[in-house]
Order: sequence, then C-alpha cells, then structure tokens
Amino acid sequence: MIDSNEYMNRTVQIKRILNAPISLVWEAWSEPEHIVHWWNPKGSDTQIEKHDFKVGGEWKYTMLMPNGKPFIAEGRYVEIIYHEKICSVADFKPMTSNVEIQALFKSLGDQTEFTFNVIHPTVEYKIQQEKMGIQNGWGSVFNRLEEYLKLTID
Repeated sequence: MIDSNEYMNRTVQIKRILNAPISLVWEAWSEPEHIVHWWNPKGSDTQIEKHDFKVGGEWKYTMLMPNGKPFIAEGRYVEIIYHEKICSVADFKPMTSNVEIQALFKSLGDQTEFTFNVIHPTVEYKIQQEKMGIQNGWGSVFNRLEEYLKLTID
C-alpha cells in the first residue's frame, strides 16, 4: 500500500478552476487538434508525432523552443476514465524522465476543477525539478490552456 504522505512528498500539484465545461476541457486534453494550440510554452509550436488515446497507447509531442532546440514530451497512457482522469508515464526530454502525470477533472457546471499531478520516483528528484522551475513551466502551459479554452468558447 502506498503511504499517502510519501506519495504527496514526491508530487508537484497544480490546481485551477477552468472557465469551461468539462466536455470542452476533456476534448482539449484528448484530441490532437486541440492539444497543438496549448501544450507548449509561449514562443514554441507543438507537433504531434503520436497520439493513441487509449490505455497502453503512446503519445509524443515535439516542441521547437525559441532557441531552436527540440523539447520532446512523450509517454504512455496508463489510466483513462472519461471526464475524470488521464494518467500517463512520461518523459520530457531533455529535463525530466520517468514521472507519472495525472490530469484530474471535476465538473462544476460551466466550469471545471482541474488538478494536475506530477509524481516523481523520489522526493529528491521532485525537489530538483522544483528548483528547475517545474511549477512555472507547467503553469505557463496551463495559462495557454486557459487562453485557448476562452477563445474556443467565445
């Protein structure tokens, strides 16, 4: 059994209330034509290499950074519960490897409660990632998600 304190000590968590219904937020996470618009920091574009949205399916997104170097995000879906949860094991090259990412969704009517967890193999690795700016990196991606959802609704 997993010790919940130990689990949370290895987890970076970001929570947001998104001003969009869960159906749209789910589409933004599960459909490549949406993902290309927000899964990247400002100043980069996302190219979908693979996107097999099913348990066991692989995904790979390449972003060309402003410095001209590629940033590769890739993983495998380990759990998908419609309108509730998307979990993957993932690598974000060249910075992060062997993490689990969880996107959790809860409907609040016209809004969606969104929780994002990055679970690291060790507490030390989590601390290293925090020092490298993981909160800011994912925070900027989720800012883009919020902007994209707003444009999609308007």
